[in-house]
Amino acid sequence: MVDHKMDIALLIAEALKFIFPAYCANATPVLAGGGKKIDLGKNFVDNKRVFGNNKTFRGFFFGWIVGFSVGLVEGLFFGFDKYPVLFSLLIPFGALLGDLFAAFIKRRLDIPPGGMLLVVDQIDFVMGALVFTLPLAFMGIFALTWQVGVTVLIITPPIHLLTNFGAYKLKLKKHPW
Repeated sequence: MVDHKMDIALLIAEALKFIFPAYCANATPVLAGGGKKIDLGKNFVDNKRVFGNNKTFRGFFFGWIVGFSVGLVEGLFFGFDKYPVLFSLLIPFGALLGDLFAAFIKRRLDIPPGGMLLVVDQIDFVMGALVFTLPLAFMGIFALTWQVGVTVLIITPPIHLLTNFGAYKLKLKKHPW
């Protein structure tokens, strides 16, 4: 008899192991925020800010360094396929670019920095992380199954909402989302 509960638990563990560097990259910019804005205070052709005041170089690079470091540590403990450094570079970078892309879309929709766009805010960074790691999977450099990808998309929204609420309670964020 097959134990499906164990299969699901292992799948969730694999998904968390895969996406954890992206989670860390997405969560930590708030700790280092401030400084020069990524969009340099400029407007896009629609006369709206490109990203807004919440997206800074310091936050972006701090998030990327933390995500990269977490990826390397995971690689040491769990072992990644052929190129752990490449994976560790790309997954947090993709996560942060996914978040920037969502900020760009939110400015076009007149949602202010810190304002919520349900679902997009919970998976923007995951989509970026997946997009940046898919080429590694297609080239056989990194093993990523569709089941792990779908599991990441399913488990991330509640985790994201819960951790953001915790950051709000710790006064690290202005909004609980």
